[in-house]
Parts: sequence; structure tokens; C-alpha cells
Amino acid sequence: DAVNVKPEFEGGLKKFQKFISNNTRYPDEELQVKGRVEVNYIVEKDGTLSNINVTKDIGYDTGAEAIRVLKKSPKWIPGTHNHRLVRVLYYLSIPIPPNNPN
Repeated sequence: DAVNVKPEFEGGLKKFQKFISNNTRYPDEELQVKGRVEVNYIVEKDGTLSNINVTKDIGYDTGAEAIRVLKKSPKWIPGTHNHRLVRVLYYLSIPIPPNNPN
């Protein structure tokens, strides 16, 4: 069965992207690195993120940094199915360097 209501970051995806860009730290010499780090994770019934996996890493510890930042994420609004809270697998592509949606 499909999820009726997908999990959502409080304030929406733009706010989540801002959270990621504001919390991501890379050493200066790696600012030349460009690409996308792709991750998936589970948004739990309580809104926490778990099982964070990097599915595409561009090196220079970008994957490890993505995991570190996602572990700091504020709780999400969990997904629901038939009015019940459910765990949902979520995919995310993080641009490096991060976009800065001010």
C-alpha cells in the first residue's frame, strides 16, 4: 500500500535544504568538489531519521558529512497511511557545494 501522507520537514523542503547548507562543513581545499551526494533514510513514526545510507558519494568525506548533518536534523512530521503513523523510506540528493537558499 502507498503512503497517504508523505513525511515532511517542518517548514518544507526549502527550509530543510537551508538547514543542510547551514550545517554542512567542508575544509576549504575541498570547495573545488562539485557533484551530488545521494542518501536515503527512514523517517520514523516519531519524526526522527534512522538508517541513513549514502548511495552516492563524491569523495572527500562528503558522504560522512551528509550523515553527520542528517543526524542533527530536527524531527520531521512523520508520514501516515490510513491515519496511522508509518515509517517511510526517503531519498535525498544533496548538491555539493550546497545551494544557499537564503
